[in-house]
Amino acid sequence: MRYFVEFAYNGSDFHGSQSQPNGITVQATMEQAFATILREPIALTFAGRTDAGVHARQMFAHFDTNISHAILNTITPRLNNLLPASIAIARIFPVADDLHARFSARSRTYEYHIRTSKDPFAQGFSARVTPDLDFDRMNEAAQSLLGKQDFASFCRVHTDVKTTFCTVFEAYWKNNVFTITADRFLRNMVRSIVGTLIEVGRGRLTPEQFREIIAAHNRCKAGQSAPAEGLYLTHIEYDF
Repeated sequence: MRYFVEFAYNGSDFHGSQSQPNGITVQATMEQAFATILREPIALTFAGRTDAGVHARQMFAHFDTNISHAILNTITPRLNNLLPASIAIARIFPVADDLHARFSARSRTYEYHIRTSKDPFAQGFSARVTPDLDFDRMNEAAQSLLGKQDFASFCRVHTDVKTTFCTVFEAYWKNNVFTITADRFLRNMVRSIVGTLIEVGRGRLTPEQFREIIAAHNRCKAGQSAPAEGLYLTHIEYDF
């Protein structure tokens, strides 16, 4: 039977979400906790991949097991006691066998948080940028992201994706937070978009030049990626 796990994590202590040969990851940490409590290996399939230092307020993963629902319904508190403070499981629930954490997602929403002054309590949770950004110009440029189009200019090079087309449903700045929702995201897409929009806010690029960067389909034309610490996966939409 297939189960979904809804959880959140502070990415500061991890080398990304998905397992890799070197470095502590969210996936490996969670799989170890599941295996310890259930006494059998559990393979988690995440809804997406986040880089080192990126946070998730809402993430989903699925796994398949023959363990009864009655047992799985009781393990969330035990898992949370075993997991580090940086990972919190909200719930585990059964789903249809064909529901896939990654491929069944209708949309994902990310937020990027910035601050314009030094704040020791925000370290690791927002990125410090130059003050006096022009958010009106940044929002004007962000409107160019809407709709289905090729986002190769904001995609990490040398990836194995079959297409760089995505459909963006919303993209805007409000109160030092950039929110973007799309049907899918490319590797490093949000951070490179934010880094380029900040250049617009600084007056180094115009909204028209931002549109030209999108049309160029060339990562070299866009700005530097914003730091990982300001990025949060905040919502994933499914048909359930």
